[in-house]
Amino acid sequence: MEDSLQKKQFTYKGRTIEELKSLDIREFAKFAKATPRRFILRNFDIIERFIKKCKKRQENNKPIKTHNREIVIVPNMMGLTIQIYSGKQYVPIKITQEMLGHRLGEFVPIRSKVQHGAPGIGATKSSAAMSVK
Repeated sequence: MEDSLQKKQFTYKGRTIEELKSLDIREFAKFAKATPRRFILRNFDIIERFIKKCKKRQENNKPIKTHNREIVIVPNMMGLTIQIYSGKQYVPIKITQEMLGHRLGEFVPIRSKVQHGAPGIGATKSSAAMSVK
């Protein structure tokens, strides 16, 4: 009964979060899927610079804003709140455990749902004959 009440510990590919945080970014890449692994291994310096910038801005209590939606989420980013640009505005996203191995842009949609209003004058043949009142 007590086991069912305890919260299940999150693991990523059989590793706990503490183990993953102790790994280097390139070592974490071994546990990621193929496409994120290739991105991490080829651009680990970009990811490391981004994490360093995030930690520095967090210490100064400044918001972390980025246009770079292609960065893969690694364990060192967990717990950060990053504002990602959607093409119109910055959307704040809190990095959680389930986001590991995904890209930042996956969590901020760039296309919003279209909400159509009433058709304008001239939009259809019948509305062309209507008065402009």
